[in-house]
Amino acid sequence: MKALKWIVGILVVLALLFYFVGMPFLKTQTKKNSPETTNTYTDGGYDLLVNYSSPSKKGRVIFGELVPFDKVWRTGANEPTRFETKTDIMVMGKPLPAGNYSLWSIPKEGSWTVIFNSAIPDWGATMSSGGAEATRDPETDVLQVEAPVINMTNSQEDFSITFDEYNGLFLTLAWDTTKVQVPITQ
Repeated sequence: MKALKWIVGILVVLALLFYFVGMPFLKTQTKKNSPETTNTYTDGGYDLLVNYSSPSKKGRVIFGELVPFDKVWRTGANEPTRFETKTDIMVMGKPLPAGNYSLWSIPKEGSWTVIFNSAIPDWGATMSSGGAEATRDPETDVLQVEAPVINMTNSQEDFSITFDEYNGLFLTLAWDTTKVQVPITQ
């Protein structure tokens, strides 16, 4: 009986060490390859923020291979991308209330489904799937919009999410030779 208590005690201590020391260490290590980036837009009554980890192409085929078509993607690396708006906005003509959201996407060859979800999980992919499955819960989706793919002539090495302003405001997602622009209005 004493041996069983010792074994359980050791397992509990190891689990706590992994959770409080190992996981933060692993998160720090992954951000060396995909640095965390934050972009904001505060103009004309907008107060927007996007926070994501930016992976690099590194000679890989991105869309259709590294990021499969027709599958939910965490839209970046590491934790899910976080989108924040302090005011109610319209995304492609659909309302998005003020709040914090995780941003997901389903890349396809000709368009992307961009998803705003009210839950923000700790990590963007399940460990049990080896990173192949997203942690998104579709039950907490707040908004989904479909945006066309724009093929760029030059390849972009690092994944980026920016707020671009020309003939309106756009949330722009770009990587490799693919760009998707989601219009935002008030």
